[in-house]
Amino acid sequence: MNATVFPNTSNPIIANPAFRRIGIMGRANKATILTSIYQLCEFFHSQNLPILIDHQTARLPSLNLEKLGDVKIVERNLLGGACDLVVVVGGDGSLLQAAQVLAKYPVPVVGVNRGRLGFLADISPDDLATQLRSILNGAYQLDHRFLLKMEICQGSHVIYEDMALNDIVLHAGKSVHMLDFNLKIDGLDVYRQHSDGLIVSTPTGSTAYALSGGGAILHPNLDAISLVPMHPHTLSSRPIVVSGNSTIKIRIHKDNRTQPMVSADGKSSVPLNQNQRLVIKKHPDRLTLLHPLGVDFFEACRTKLGWNTYAEEFSLDN
Repeated sequence: MNATVFPNTSNPIIANPAFRRIGIMGRANKATILTSIYQLCEFFHSQNLPILIDHQTARLPSLNLEKLGDVKIVERNLLGGACDLVVVVGGDGSLLQAAQVLAKYPVPVVGVNRGRLGFLADISPDDLATQLRSILNGAYQLDHRFLLKMEICQGSHVIYEDMALNDIVLHAGKSVHMLDFNLKIDGLDVYRQHSDGLIVSTPTGSTAYALSGGGAILHPNLDAISLVPMHPHTLSSRPIVVSGNSTIKIRIHKDNRTQPMVSADGKSSVPLNQNQRLVIKKHPDRLTLLHPLGVDFFEACRTKLGWNTYAEEFSLDN
């Protein structure tokens, strides 16, 4: 397949033929996010690339649709199947929300970082056009991230299910009492635990809530799940890491004194009752992230987490 050169642009590029229709998503109604959406539309119009925007983004109260130019508005759930590349504007929370509707499609997703840390959103808004131009020229790398699926089961019935790119969290809600629960992994008893809850995290989520809870940082390439107790009553209760293909089951003990709650990626929590079980395992879908060339996970850790910055002594070339 030959690349296509788009004429009559101020900065003509050779466009990757895989990216012929561009989707744009934005979540928060913030001035900085709206500014980036306008800039994205201006850039992709200059490259003669059709633009699709999901209906929730198009309904942001402060968004001026006339400034977007010629764009097509589609349902958010259909966006991933209607375009070849999706650009998400916002922080990592916006990427988490986008994963809910985009993971079922093979479409690559790239983030413009308008958040705070931005482990998932790689493109700087100050260098937006340059980085997008490189991506359209084929200078990018793809990164497939697995998600978790959670089910709340009662008897043989699944009464609630959800998915998460970062983590599934069992917690005590607003109660000051600890939870009392039993944990099984692949059918084997692990422990009965008294704690404020449990964070079940993907490698993607290991730099999020699990990190705050004392969990290990997992490289995104690992096929593993991390289980991080939240303020356990015994000092011997430590985070553990298991295979990404493991099935994790949690039952609330009969002596538990407070209402357990479960949340996926920080969404609204749902109750987990004593006669129910929580089942967590790998989701069949994966999210395809697109990174500009040169994105380095360890460099991101140094800058986002305040590790010591790159210095000459890190280099082994000489």
